[in-house]
Amino acid sequence: MTMMQIRNIGVSVLKGGRHTPAQRVDLRSDGPVDDRVFAVVDLAAGRVLKTVDNPSLVGCEAHWQAGELVVEVVGQQLAATPGTDGRRVTLDYWGRAVTMTVVDGPWAPALSRLLGRGVALARIEAPGGVVYGDTVALVSTGSLERLALESGIPVDSRRFRSTFTIDTGDADAHTEDFWNGRKLEVGGATLLVGAGIPRCAVIDLDPDTGDRGSNLLKTLGGYRLEAGEINFGVYARVVRPGVVSVGDHVRLAP
Repeated sequence: MTMMQIRNIGVSVLKGGRHTPAQRVDLRSDGPVDDRVFAVVDLAAGRVLKTVDNPSLVGCEAHWQAGELVVEVVGQQLAATPGTDGRRVTLDYWGRAVTMTVVDGPWAPALSRLLGRGVALARIEAPGGVVYGDTVALVSTGSLERLALESGIPVDSRRFRSTFTIDTGDADAHTEDFWNGRKLEVGGATLLVGAGIPRCAVIDLDPDTGDRGSNLLKTLGGYRLEAGEINFGVYARVVRPGVVSVGDHVRLAP
């Protein structure tokens, strides 16, 4: 069997913000620590903003450490300790009700200018609240290489915003499709692998700027469309918490 290991780790403190590489991540039962803690929200419309509808969010990079939130918006770094104005709101995210706390700070005015309308920044109360599927997402190097071959361009793994990119060596492309229902040991944690991840136009956004400019979704649909879905990578959930680092071995449990 091919030896597998963690090639890349990625998280995003700000929902829809730039997917940021990390050397290690702490997986708890409710998912990766410090992943999608904050979200940009439209209070008037009562919803969490979606990346596919607001691609400029991808150009915003956020860091969250020791109680300080730093968000880069159009080259300007805005750093502060998030306060609260006391508003606790329940907003819609893909048809799901998510409870959040609106935070005070320098970010909302800058994000409003970026998006061209009034928005607020809110903190999610329950981890995983603004995650579309399961809290962990996996893609394999074999699948990325197949897409690069089909498209004729290099494919940055950040386009898929996955928690882990797994180096699957010389295994066939999309080998992760066959892990559904199996446990996967990753570093010091264990995951239970789930279904495939349906993809949308977000994969065509430049992972640094959010600019549209590739036809990867169309290319992927040419050989991965099935039952109306274009799947790439798989979801997983944490069944044994632990720390995972780049280079850690990955093993399918017996």
